[in-house]
Amino acid sequence: MQLSLQGIGKAVGGEMHLADISAELTSGLNVVLGPTGSGKTSLLRLIAGLDRPTAGKLLLDGRDITALGVNLRNAAMVYQQFVNYPSFTVYDNIASPLRQGKSHDAREIDRRVREAAALLHIEPMLDRLPSQLSGGQQQRTAIARAIVKDAELLLLDEPLVNLDYKLREELRAEMRNLFIQRKTIVVYATTEPSEALLLGGSTMVLDQGRVLQFGPTLQTYHHPVSTRVGTIFSDPSMNLLDAKIEGAQLHLSADLAFGLPAHMADLPAGQYRIGVRATHVSLSPNGADAIPALADVDLAEISGSETFLHLRHGPLNFIAQVEGVHPFGLGAQVTVYLNRARLYAFDGGGKLVGAPIIGDIREGSGHGTH
Repeated sequence: MQLSLQGIGKAVGGEMHLADISAELTSGLNVVLGPTGSGKTSLLRLIAGLDRPTAGKLLLDGRDITALGVNLRNAAMVYQQFVNYPSFTVYDNIASPLRQGKSHDAREIDRRVREAAALLHIEPMLDRLPSQLSGGQQQRTAIARAIVKDAELLLLDEPLVNLDYKLREELRAEMRNLFIQRKTIVVYATTEPSEALLLGGSTMVLDQGRVLQFGPTLQTYHHPVSTRVGTIFSDPSMNLLDAKIEGAQLHLSADLAFGLPAHMADLPAGQYRIGVRATHVSLSPNGADAIPALADVDLAEISGSETFLHLRHGPLNFIAQVEGVHPFGLGAQVTVYLNRARLYAFDGGGKLVGAPIIGDIREGSGHGTH
């Protein structure tokens, strides 16, 4: 099954919400990753048929569905909020889509409801009302009601954002396995890079109503075709450092220069922006590619079992994400190590021109960008 988005645009009152979105979404997981206000909900509403585009077409397996309303599309949508019928039991909430068309007998409805409940681990709650459920159980009910339809399009708009951390982690892992088993086209909107990585499938990076990059999730993560994609698909945002290449060396500052890593060896001399993810800045050397840098601590944020160090080295400001609790005081000096093999090089226009080899993925090979 394939959903083809062809030059989709959406303007409201002269204000552009989506512009020239073209992509081929296939059965399985399709993640839409972008910051708040990037157009994720607008895109999902167009796919669902709740709104119509002002430009472009939507084709489902070659059939033009652009003008079809929500009632004429085989789609199901799960929202951020727990949307359940308060006077219905969990069983009746899940069964409600099957009863609307009256094309299923009671035995078939019962089978499908219990199957969906089993997938979401809410079988013991079938006789309860939503008010008797936890937040996670209510959202499981909403998801079960969406998947019981066996819809061609399953759309999830940040469905876990209102749950606490533990519940989010639990449901993320379950949903990945759940969606892998289905032939439905699943479109999952999120602001969180970690969620996109956990879910897998393909990821569309959306920003200000435009698609910046779309392809297999790991390839998109390891191959951010621009500084903006690297910033969006990193948490915390990818560090971007002004640098220059001169005499086969990479100069990050007056006293921090080193030989070019292999993936930058062919770059000409000149000015660049060097990208490094916070997880590739460490407090101890890790192999021959570790480059030491003496830095001042501007802030140490302790988050669970990790510490986010806001660091300053001459004109450079960057963040390190390190394991363990490290309560450094303001102004403390610390030696950190940059992983030279994990540095990205972007040109003056923000386009990726040099990136590492990650496993068997050569960073120069990516899917199309828009």
